[in-house]
Amino acid sequence: MRLRAAACIALGALAVPATAYAHVTLNPREWEAGGFARFAVRVPNERDNADTTRVTVQFPENVVSASFQPVEGWRRTVEMEQLDEPIEEEGEDPITERIARVTWSGGRIRPGEFQEFGVSFQVPDDAVGESLAFPSIQRYSNGEVVRWIGPEEADEPAPLVEVLPAAEEEADAAATPAPEATPA
Repeated sequence: MRLRAAACIALGALAVPATAYAHVTLNPREWEAGGFARFAVRVPNERDNADTTRVTVQFPENVVSASFQPVEGWRRTVEMEQLDEPIEEEGEDPITERIARVTWSGGRIRPGEFQEFGVSFQVPDDAVGESLAFPSIQRYSNGEVVRWIGPEEADEPAPLVEVLPAAEEEADAAATPAPEATPA
């Protein structure tokens, strides 16, 4: 009997951390500076008595634009923000606004399930070594709101993407002569 009670306590202790680590994330969690990538905003439902009905993700100031993968049953609203100074690119019209936040609503993530929302953007060149934060707000059908806006070590951390140095050009490989063909 004591063995069974100890096993139940041990299993209960293991279950608590699993719930604590289930939070809104961006995956992959790292990408090269200047590279374009498809990220998945992964939203788990951690409650057993309510559905997730709305998710809002705020973008860092140095991410200017993004594209989104449609998600059946969910409506997407994108909010833009005026830039203090337009971004000039040769041969292009100046960029005068950036993406501020996106909200997905109208769908449901049931207890014990998760949903991924696909988003693609260019990782900023000037952010090497930084972690880009994407503060997020998750709303449940019972009115509860969870703010995933804290630092990495917080109970409710914001989703992060670590910016890696850009891959070096394969100039060395291009400069190396190809092996000579052996006559047959």
